[in-house]
Amino acid sequence: MSLNYVVQPGGTLRGTLRVPGDKSISHRSVLLGSLAHGETRVSGFLEGEDTRATAAAMRAMGVIIEADGAGALRIVGRGLRGLSAPNTSLDLGNSGTGMRLLAGVLAGQPFRSRVFGDASLNSRPMRRIADPLRRMGAQFETTDTGTPPLDIGPAEALSGIRYEMPVASAQVKSCLLLAGLYADGETVVVEPGLCRDHTERMLNGFGYPVTREGNCVSLRGGGQLQAGEVEVPADISSAAFFLVAASIAPGSDLTLTGVGVNPTRDGVIQILKLMGADIELLNRCERSYEPVADIRVRYAPLRGIRIPEELVANAIDEFPALFVAAACATGETRLTGAGELRVKESDRIGAMATGLQALGADAEATPDGMVVRGRELRGGTVRSFGDHRIAMALSMAGLKAAGRVIVEDCANVQTSFPSFAATSAAVGVRIAEQRS
Repeated sequence: MSLNYVVQPGGTLRGTLRVPGDKSISHRSVLLGSLAHGETRVSGFLEGEDTRATAAAMRAMGVIIEADGAGALRIVGRGLRGLSAPNTSLDLGNSGTGMRLLAGVLAGQPFRSRVFGDASLNSRPMRRIADPLRRMGAQFETTDTGTPPLDIGPAEALSGIRYEMPVASAQVKSCLLLAGLYADGETVVVEPGLCRDHTERMLNGFGYPVTREGNCVSLRGGGQLQAGEVEVPADISSAAFFLVAASIAPGSDLTLTGVGVNPTRDGVIQILKLMGADIELLNRCERSYEPVADIRVRYAPLRGIRIPEELVANAIDEFPALFVAAACATGETRLTGAGELRVKESDRIGAMATGLQALGADAEATPDGMVVRGRELRGGTVRSFGDHRIAMALSMAGLKAAGRVIVEDCANVQTSFPSFAATSAAVGVRIAEQRS
């Protein structure tokens, strides 16, 4: 059965909304809770397909993880050296984050493991973690093209290395830091640009010291993680669709509660403000080592800008939504330095250019970004390309289209935002699910 979204134009977003828990932090809470000593309690956990796949992989290695279905987890950690060899290959579904971070953990285990995913994940590049892990001494094999399935271990001995990342990537950095927990000596990762730091924050929260000096992040192997409490904030990547939607829909006034506003993830807010968005952060606080705030967004006319390249890494997952904002802005928006978008769950540059063009937008894909010139959108039928963020972004474009917009193949939204359509409708988006 296929699932489509049908969006009627003219909605106005009003009220208060909490989007699901942060996907990146949810993955890390499961992994570190599993490797800690003692019992970890997680609240606000994202109950999506991607994060469930990570939890299932840890259960397959003997970790007790109990979920209540409402975002609460109880994890009985086994310590860094307490995992058991899985009886079967580990299926990570569509989760690139889950696969790359888990690979760092598996690189240090005394048993062999095999990790694979769905067709999309099995086409994604893994040499970016394979090469540095091999330098650390890991037994790590990919396909001839550098993609999954991954065959890992058993590890004899890992050694810490200094690794300069060619491209800013939190997944690569986190993979190497997690492998560094099992390595002799110090593991140092050098960032070419600031990327999200959830792993470092959570490791410190679990009592494992991580040091940052400038653009270098480091830790020493041989320590222990201590269980604790993790409160997962609402996901700014999921909030981004509503930040854009309320910005482009006249009369909108929406407040998103408890959103993670980590400074390595707030690029979407900064970019929208540069475009003229009316966004205000309220009730700032810190929970489980992460900064959190309520975000109020009101309709405001947007203008095209040249997006600063220094903000790209901090907004990499939010560009599908930002492309919609650009299509509804006055003037030209130009993005460069975002070639990483080509190797996400889909080619997000090509997918969004195709979708926006089908709705009448002036959108030109470039090798590392896009040029979008704002003009009136029309109704039409577009594809998600099997990518949850493409599906949600193009749904929000329907707010400003002259006619009905149908987004095909939206079941993939279950990976990050299972209640997306119902949540959107509750705050004023004229959206309905269509099954066939």
